[in-house]
Amino acid sequence: MKKEVIMPKIGLDMDEGTILTWYKKVGDPIKKGEVLLEIETDKATTDVESALDGTLTEIVEEEDATVDIGEVIAWVEIDG
Repeated sequence: MKKEVIMPKIGLDMDEGTILTWYKKVGDPIKKGEVLLEIETDKATTDVESALDGTLTEIVEEEDATVDIGEVIAWVEIDG
């Protein structure tokens, strides 16, 4: 089953984030708690961990994209 990865809300004043680096590529296995990407807000740069075990099947938003909170940035095929 596919699950979405959304742009997380890191701080109270955060409305959007910019994807700096994807540490995983389409087809890569991922584990819950593993760093998936790095984002930048107006106040900080933060690594975002995966909330799922599975395989990264699609990257919707590429590096340097600025994305609103809650928007889909990738899809993961979950294990099981």
